[in-house]
Amino acid sequence: MAWAKGHKLQQGKYIIEKRLGSGGFGTTYQAKDKRGNWVAIKTLNDWLLDSAWPKYQQDFLNEAMRLAKLTHPHIVRIDEVIQDGEVWCIVMEYVDGQDLGHRVWNKGALPESEALRYIYQIGDALEMVHQNGLLHRDIKPINIMLRASKSEAVLIDFGIAREFTPNLTQTHSQFLSEGFAPIEQYDWRAKRGAYTDVYALAATLYSLLTKEIPAPAPVRAFWGTLEAPKQLNPDISDRVNQAILKGMALKPEHRPQSVREWLALLPPLMNTLAADNYSKLRELLAAGKWQEADKETGRLMLKVAGREGWLRVEDIESLPLQDLRTIDLLWGEHSKGRFGLIPQKRIWEQIGGTKKADWDAWCRFGEQVGWRVNGTWLSYSSLKFSDKAPEGQFPSLLVSDSFALRHQESVAALLSRKDW
Repeated sequence: MAWAKGHKLQQGKYIIEKRLGSGGFGTTYQAKDKRGNWVAIKTLNDWLLDSAWPKYQQDFLNEAMRLAKLTHPHIVRIDEVIQDGEVWCIVMEYVDGQDLGHRVWNKGALPESEALRYIYQIGDALEMVHQNGLLHRDIKPINIMLRASKSEAVLIDFGIAREFTPNLTQTHSQFLSEGFAPIEQYDWRAKRGAYTDVYALAATLYSLLTKEIPAPAPVRAFWGTLEAPKQLNPDISDRVNQAILKGMALKPEHRPQSVREWLALLPPLMNTLAADNYSKLRELLAAGKWQEADKETGRLMLKVAGREGWLRVEDIESLPLQDLRTIDLLWGEHSKGRFGLIPQKRIWEQIGGTKKADWDAWCRFGEQVGWRVNGTWLSYSSLKFSDKAPEGQFPSLLVSDSFALRHQESVAALLSRKDW
C-alpha cells in the first residue's frame, strides 16, 4: 500500500507529494492541505498487514494520543488523526529541514558548541516526555530534525514510545536502534526509567561529535569497553567526554537518573547567561535592539581580549571558548538561530573559507551575510538592523565603520578556530 504522488486523502483535503521515509513501524509522506501548506502524514508500514494488524493499528493510534499530549517547541506537533479506508493516519507538522544523522554524515562531526545546543533543546523536550510518564526509547540523530535556516532541533518518531513506571519491572517490545539503545532495552521484561533515554541522548551526542555510532550495548557488555569519544575527536572537551561516558554507563544505576541530572554534567551553557558581563547584551537582544546589541558584543570581545580599538588575529585566537559560547548562545536564542557565531561559522565553511581568508572567499562570505551588496562593501551604518537581516549578519564584530582588511583577517581567524 504505497501511495503515489497525487493520491488524495479525505476527499482531497490532503494530496500526497512524495514519500519521506520509513521507520520500524511507519512510513511518512509529504503532502499539501487545501490551503497549500505542507504537512507530514504517517501511516503503518505495509509489512504489518497480517494477523497482528489490529494490534499495530491500536499501537499506532496510541502514538497519536501520546503525541497529542506533548506540546513543546522541540517536539513534532500533531494536527489530527484521519482514516483512509481501513488505514489510520497521523497528520503532523512538516519539519522543513534535515535530520542530524544526515547532517553529520554529509558534513562531518559537529562543533561541540553546536551539538550541545541541540542536545540541550532535545533534553528539555525529553524532560516533558518523562513528566508525562512516557519514554521515547528511540532517540538517535536521524530522529532529530533541524528546522531549515534555524538552529532548532525537533524530536520526531514516537512510534515505539511507551508508558513507564519508575523502578517497576515492565514488559516492552524489543524494537531498538543498535548503538543508541541501553542494555535494558534488549530485555523484553526489565526495569526502565528516564535513565533509559539518558543513555540514548548521551549516545546521540557521542555520534554528533565523532561521526561514529557507538558500539552496541551487548557488545560492550561482552568486551567491557567503550572507546571514549575524545579518542575519536581530540577537540572534545574533557567535561563533555566524561558526561558522555557517564550517561552511557552500562548499568542503569550508574547513569544519571534523569535528563536534568545528566545535562548538569555538561558545560553550563545556560548558567553563563546570568553572568554580569553579559546581562546588558542579553537585555538588548531580548528587546530587539540589534544595533546596540551588536556594538555591545564588540565591546565585550575587546574587554575579554584586554584590547582597545580593534581585535588582532592573535587576540581572536586567544579568546576564551566559554565567552564565545556565551555570545553565540545569546544571539542564537534571541534571533531563533538566525544570528550568532555558529551560523557564521557554518556559512564560512560552506563557502570554503580558511584562516588565510583569500579575497574571493571573503567577498562570497560578505555577500552571503549581507555585508557586501552588488559588489560593494556596506558601511556599518548601512546594515539592516532587524530580525529580517540576512542570516549570519550579526554579530558583525566591527569596532569601526568599515569592513577593513584587518577585520577580514580577524573574522577568518575566529570562524576558522577548531575548538568550537
